[in-house]
Amino acid sequence: MSTDKKRVQFRAPNRLIDRADALAAVLGEDRTDVLVTALREYLQDAAHDDTLTQEIAAAYYDDEISFEQLKALVGAEEAANLRVLKQQLDEDFIDEVADV
Repeated sequence: MSTDKKRVQFRAPNRLIDRADALAAVLGEDRTDVLVTALREYLQDAAHDDTLTQEIAAAYYDDEISFEQLKALVGAEEAANLRVLKQQLDEDFIDEVADV
């Protein structure tokens, strides 16, 4: 995992932040650690959700996200598979247009 860090700022409901602070106190960590862990786990779970993976793939096929973003979301192996499929779909489209 990279040690590079980026500062982010966001607004969240008070109740949610209060819960994060309470958990941080129980764990002896700071709020940032709790939020980073929660975000990491959410993204990990999302990468294994079939419906969301289909949405991610569609965004890649529609050039809404880059290959690097795809790889960060679904992992290198799945991203490589989706890239091959995209290339095949693009070639099929070109063949269909050429036949018209």
